Amino acid sequence: QVHVEESGGGLVQAGGSLRLSCSASRRTASNNAVGWFRRPSGKEREFVSAISWRGDITDSADSVKGRFTITRDRAKVYLQMNSLTLEDTAVYYCAVSRKSISSRRPEDYPYWGQGTQVTVSS
Repeated sequence: QVHVEESGGGLVQAGGSLRLSCSASRRTASNNAVGWFRRPSGKEREFVSAISWRGDITDSADSVKGRFTITRDRAKVYLQMNSLTLEDTAVYYCAVSRKSISSRRPEDYPYWGQGTQVTVSS
């Protein structure tokens, strides 16, 4: 079992920045791809960004490209979020895959954190 924990959420004004962190309890997580997903209030969960186990391949949703950057340092993964908009308000979840290659499919990620709230105000 892999315990996943997110941190770094909070309240920020539109145009501001936040950095989310994700840590996993097992060293094996450093050999797995990690993804970020989010669920806006009243909406479906959606893919945000993912990174391969080496950290050399990343993928991001069109809605965040150019604004969000995903990086990792072994088992710790970061999501730098810049130029935040009201539409970025959501609960953000970190998820660890069983695979080394990243994916946009939630079903490829068996281990999930509890989520961290990001609220962007006008």
